[in-house]
Amino acid sequence: MIRPSTLHIPVLIALLMLGVGACQPVAAASKALPAPTVDTPKAAAHGEQVAVLAGGCFWGIEAVFERVKGVREVTAGYSGGDAGTANYQDVSDGDSGHAESVRITFDPAQVSYGQLLQVFFSVALDPTQLNRQGPDSGTQYRSVIFYGDAGQQKIAGAYLAQLAKAKAFAAPIVTQLVPLRAFYPAEAYHQQFYDRHPHNPYIVFNDAPKVRQLEKLFPTLYQTPAQFVEVQLH
Repeated sequence: MIRPSTLHIPVLIALLMLGVGACQPVAAASKALPAPTVDTPKAAAHGEQVAVLAGGCFWGIEAVFERVKGVREVTAGYSGGDAGTANYQDVSDGDSGHAESVRITFDPAQVSYGQLLQVFFSVALDPTQLNRQGPDSGTQYRSVIFYGDAGQQKIAGAYLAQLAKAKAFAAPIVTQLVPLRAFYPAEAYHQQFYDRHPHNPYIVFNDAPKVRQLEKLFPTLYQTPAQFVEVQLH
């Protein structure tokens, strides 16, 4: 489908006034979800670690995690398919096997893998939407936790079970938990799209609320993105 980002603003406004279902943003949570009961203690962690998550358009997911303390780098990309189809045109067809994903490089001494999952489910997506997210429809927009090792699999599996048992959402969680085969960075124009195009209608309507919710629900985890800090220092 055509994202609102490709529409002229008057057309987007007209669609919203008509109440087109495909143009509804992901509902924002009123409070943060509980922290995972199974997690790796931050004090016991060393070095850099990587998490790969998918939950709809990667622009907003990237923007959220760029603003989490302890996160050193976030890259938008594709995961779940083969190298030959790891490009925006093929992925957008919906049959590549890829999901739009983000690779999060983080310092586990500052933020744990479980905390990243807590932010993911509290702010970044609606995990009850199957093969879609907000205005975007197709398997490339499915929600997935791509675990990199047995430790991540254990933490993510336990958290999914914890949220299901607590009935944290009104509908069943459909987020997949699958092993990470590979991650392929997306094209350069997709990287830091949120920060480079803050007035884009898609960003304003769908992704800016997620960033605001992050700051509201996780004030002790919220940080100013590194690229803005660098600008201020110079």
